[in-house]
Amino acid sequence: MLDQFFSQISFVDIFNFCVFITFTICYTYQLYYVLVVLSRKPKQLVAKKNHRYAVVVSARNESAVIGDLIHSIKVQNYPTELIDVFVIADNCTDNTADVAREAGAIVFKRFNTEQVGKGYALDYGFKIIRSQYADRGYEAYFVFDADNVLDVNYFREMNKTFDNGAKASTSYRNSKNYDSNWISAGYAVWFLREAKFLNQARLTLNTSCAVSGTGFFIAADIIEKNDGWRWHLLTEDIEFSANSILEGIRIAYTPTAVLYDEQPVTFRDSWNQRFRWAKGFYQVFWHYGARLAKGVFTNPKGSRFACYDMLMTIAPGMLLTIVSVVFNAIIIVLAATGAMSTGVMIASSISSIFFCLFNYVMFMFLFGVLTTFVEWDSIHAPTRKKVRYMFTFPFFMLTYVPIALVALVKKCQWKPIKHSISVDVEEFSEAQQGIAAQK
Repeated sequence: MLDQFFSQISFVDIFNFCVFITFTICYTYQLYYVLVVLSRKPKQLVAKKNHRYAVVVSARNESAVIGDLIHSIKVQNYPTELIDVFVIADNCTDNTADVAREAGAIVFKRFNTEQVGKGYALDYGFKIIRSQYADRGYEAYFVFDADNVLDVNYFREMNKTFDNGAKASTSYRNSKNYDSNWISAGYAVWFLREAKFLNQARLTLNTSCAVSGTGFFIAADIIEKNDGWRWHLLTEDIEFSANSILEGIRIAYTPTAVLYDEQPVTFRDSWNQRFRWAKGFYQVFWHYGARLAKGVFTNPKGSRFACYDMLMTIAPGMLLTIVSVVFNAIIIVLAATGAMSTGVMIASSISSIFFCLFNYVMFMFLFGVLTTFVEWDSIHAPTRKKVRYMFTFPFFMLTYVPIALVALVKKCQWKPIKHSISVDVEEFSEAQQGIAAQK
């Protein structure tokens, strides 16, 4: 009977089973993350001292929103004399520099069409700050995007994390425009899921988090050690995270420090941004994947799992899905044209494609529902839109499939997304304080 069973198994079945097992082995730990978040609360910290910080913002043609960010920093529930704001007006063709200066920032204008990208702009800013403002004794640097708005208690909460010894920390990333459409909502749910069910779990388990573009600090001694910002791949944030983990630097997370940012609302802008992210993840995997795999076994015991977690974060898992779908599609075509004689393979391949895509959609749907309900009070949108966008989230994530495929073969240049949504800083802060009080 066993011989009969094995005789009916084709190489297509074996291939698809191997793909399924690979996914299960690699990513099941993230389900444990969910259990950790739902069953345990992160430790509350207390700061003994207020530290001195510099804020560094790379901005290109961001005159519509840069003022809101600076204003939200100036009204912090934290001594304003301990925070200086530096804006790098990077290849701007508008009045971003003037708006930022009028709002109270120190502005550096940068014009460089050869070294293009946020990483180069940050490095430019760090070098000037370290040479011209070294006497101010900054203990850490915060990095924000120009479209961000901070909750009034943001620095107070991040200061607790820094005061307790963290060398770097990311924060809770919320959205200014969740309810614009299904695209902005898809981004918002993804970042809420990342904050709640990845970074908070990592914090609770005392492993390392990953910074995500904006809303993080880095201790000044790390910047000094690296002579500025030396990470210049398309996703410089993930590159920094991977490099830090390899060097044994733990990136913390501060769930009580809330940042709002603006998400794209057109599919074209969304495609361009996520295309850059996909290409950047491939770059990071190419440069750091082998070292992270080695670090799983050779790094100090406290950072081995962090290496594995980061390896799974940058690993091209989406490609495995694409390879599976393409492989089974080829089998169907070959069988349909007579190049392969058996119909069993056709049925197996059709069911495998359906199973692969259905599982992906359902997995994302469940994560979208879970994230929306757990973070319900933190989402600034009417109830009907929260419910509606739970159902569109998996299809937003499904659009990553062609993006990941195109990113394999097409070159990518760093291009900023234009932002224009201005918000009432006090309104966001009051809403967030109400949510914090309920929690």
